[in-house]
Amino acid sequence: MPVAKGTSLDPERTRAAMLEAASVVFYERGLDGVGIAELCASVGGSKETLYRHFGSKDGLIAAVLQARSDRNNAWLRQAAETGGDDPVARLTAVFAVLGEWFDEPNYRGCALMNAATQRHFEPAHGMAVRHLDRYQELFTEIAAQARVADPDRAGRQLLMLLEGAIVMADHHQLGRAAADDALAAALPLLAS
Repeated sequence: MPVAKGTSLDPERTRAAMLEAASVVFYERGLDGVGIAELCASVGGSKETLYRHFGSKDGLIAAVLQARSDRNNAWLRQAAETGGDDPVARLTAVFAVLGEWFDEPNYRGCALMNAATQRHFEPAHGMAVRHLDRYQELFTEIAAQARVADPDRAGRQLLMLLEGAIVMADHHQLGRAAADDALAAALPLLAS
């Protein structure tokens, strides 16, 4: 990234700024919707800077997807925590924040699932699997807290409802209704 004369370089700040800018570009245009030269211009860096920080375009993709997965996982876990010790309140809080996300004007679905659909190979595929595993872990914890007979199965089913809601909100423009419908289908799973 351009640095004013006399200013010292801050590699971590440069890397973070490139990650943020690339995250926006990849979410809007897809992983293959932008070439290296255009990507470098949009993130405000040279090819050399990109390669120094990420090794390659795939390295940048992996870093962007990891950062987004970390952020989304923390976001859903924080939402669940607002429900306290009540598993129904925890699950309701998760779907409530999803509904808010679905109503955002630039909503385009889950960046990790979009990436895995565009590139059913590494690094996107493996990142998507780990991302889903983290969500399933949260749902399995909620199901176990509700004393569901088979929390692993209930966690998988809840994940399927979440991912279905994400797709429906994107492709059918259902917005918050997709989250509300998924929650309505999810709540009986905690009662079993």
